[in-house]
Amino acid sequence: MAGILYVTGTPIGNLSDLSPRAAQTLEQVDFIAAEDTRVTLKLLNHLGIKKPMVSYYEHNKRERGEIICARIENGESCAIVTDAGMPCISDPGEDLIRLCAERGIQTVVIPGPSALIAALAVSGLETGRFTFEGFLSVNKKSRSEHLQSLLRERRTMLFYEAPHKLPATLKDLYATFGDRRLSIVRELTKLHEEVIRTTTKEAAETLADGSVRGEIVLVLEGCRETEAEEAGTMEDAVALARQLTEKGEKPAAAAKQAAAATGFRKNDIYRELMT
Repeated sequence: MAGILYVTGTPIGNLSDLSPRAAQTLEQVDFIAAEDTRVTLKLLNHLGIKKPMVSYYEHNKRERGEIICARIENGESCAIVTDAGMPCISDPGEDLIRLCAERGIQTVVIPGPSALIAALAVSGLETGRFTFEGFLSVNKKSRSEHLQSLLRERRTMLFYEAPHKLPATLKDLYATFGDRRLSIVRELTKLHEEVIRTTTKEAAETLADGSVRGEIVLVLEGCRETEAEEAGTMEDAVALARQLTEKGEKPAAAAKQAAAATGFRKNDIYRELMT
């Protein structure tokens, strides 16, 4: 009889946040798939648990995923954990879940702390509808295209960010979105937990000096109705692209410029332009 994969949430800072059910799961499974076995070992030592572990991270997920699934199919149970928070969210574990689904392996979730949800809850911004955008690319072109695609996003947006990249990100947010409300949530559940409720303009001017440290979640206000109206419609974007082509721009370049100006997706503008 096949085993089960338990998707197990772990603390994002405060070890007291580990649920009794999560602790019981880690105690009872046959082995643990961990993003960093050294980090997970500290948690297990805190709980007084000794358990075999398999390293499972971005660069070995394909090979290890097959091994983990094979062990589960042979009757062993496994808990997958990340270094902190819920595995499989902006995490290599996503690939393992997909593999289990393809092979008919049962998965059970053991909910736990999530920096994403915790930051949203204390941000002071709208929580009814939101979109998680993960980490922004370090590649300037990809980063710019990602942010441009969100210009007309009405929902609250959340990003994960590393402290050494924060200064550039704050400047990019202001340059792309103008002055909007922004909450910078850092070191959640830890000793120096802090929520900085500010704006993109103020943050770019006063907080882009590298002084904000720790694990960071950025919570950005969505596009206001007045902004969306000012940005125009898809028809306006296509009309702008058409004007550019009439001035000699190639269609792809015209679509890209129109996308930057209006916030609509370049590919959508290009498709409409070519029909």
